[in-house]
Amino acid sequence: MKTVGIIDYGMCNLDSIARAVEECGARPVVTSRAEDLKTVASFILPGVGAFADAMANLHKLELPEFLHEQVMSLGIPLLGICLGMQLLATRSFEGAETRGLGWIEGDVCRLVPTRLGERVPHVGWNEVHLLRPCPLFERIPTGKDFYFVHSYHFRTANPEDALGTTDYCGGFTSVVGRDRIFGVQFHPEKSQKTGFAVLRNFLAL
Repeated sequence: MKTVGIIDYGMCNLDSIARAVEECGARPVVTSRAEDLKTVASFILPGVGAFADAMANLHKLELPEFLHEQVMSLGIPLLGICLGMQLLATRSFEGAETRGLGWIEGDVCRLVPTRLGERVPHVGWNEVHLLRPCPLFERIPTGKDFYFVHSYHFRTANPEDALGTTDYCGGFTSVVGRDRIFGVQFHPEKSQKTGFAVLRNFLAL
């Protein structure tokens, strides 16, 4: 059975993600210790909350350097979820400017409503429209609904790193990817069958 390292840095309720991974046929390893992550087949970086706090917690645990080696040098697949996707960016403007992991160039900026009825935080179901083929969406049609909870979005520096978009607050990137690094702004573990299909595709990488 494939093992998946779910990175616990104190910024997410991890039970639902661990249960989803189990239901998708893999064994979750929920930990904040690098030594426990050295033999996993892939990583999930979840997260809910403030970008600066998340990066501070990761650095306290000495995880950025370890993950950089595993993901960037060894090519182990990683999926960032919600805040975890935003942490892949170069920097965030949530509060004070804060450096991110920098694995996919871009900025994290606040959502700005552009139409009557749009609210921030963005909470609820919205469609994801694919811009180009993506392994996470193998056999999943474009335009499917996923569950979102967020106030900030990832603005990629390179258009080719944006794999999917969602029409809300003028449109934002909801799926990013480069090589074997992926991020989704929605919560696959809360997105029912289609979300679980995304997780299964990730686990198959």
